[in-house]
Amino acid sequence: MRFHLVDRILEWEPATSVRARKVCSLGEEFWVGEGDDLVMPPPLVLESFCQAGTWLVMLTTDTKKRAALLSIGSVEFLADVRPGDVLELEGQVESMNEEVAVLSGRAVVDGTTVMETKDVMCALIDAETLAPLEDTKRLQGILTKAEA
Repeated sequence: MRFHLVDRILEWEPATSVRARKVCSLGEEFWVGEGDDLVMPPPLVLESFCQAGTWLVMLTTDTKKRAALLSIGSVEFLADVRPGDVLELEGQVESMNEEVAVLSGRAVVDGTTVMETKDVMCALIDAETLAPLEDTKRLQGILTKAEA
């Protein structure tokens, strides 16, 4: 199963930072728990951050490169994400070259930090390796379009 865990790229500065969001709908297939106790599995909160980071890499490299996770220095899950929450993803580039990017950042819901991560190291690979370039560019257009 493939999850798209970023709905919109809100801001980005090439090779520097990204701010993105994920609106968490009850219709998603990933919820765990029952009734009013449904939560987003914490690893998917981290995955949302990683997807925002790979979009930053793709936007920075004009969709030539994308990030593939190598390692995570640290991650701390601080609160639950529930249906109806808007997950704000904030990432900063610690370092980036032609082969590797390292990002740190957090996920926030209603002003409360729900996850912090540091030193997320990613290999930069050819974007076409994982998906056709036309599909990636189409999705990029959807994620980066101006708010109506």
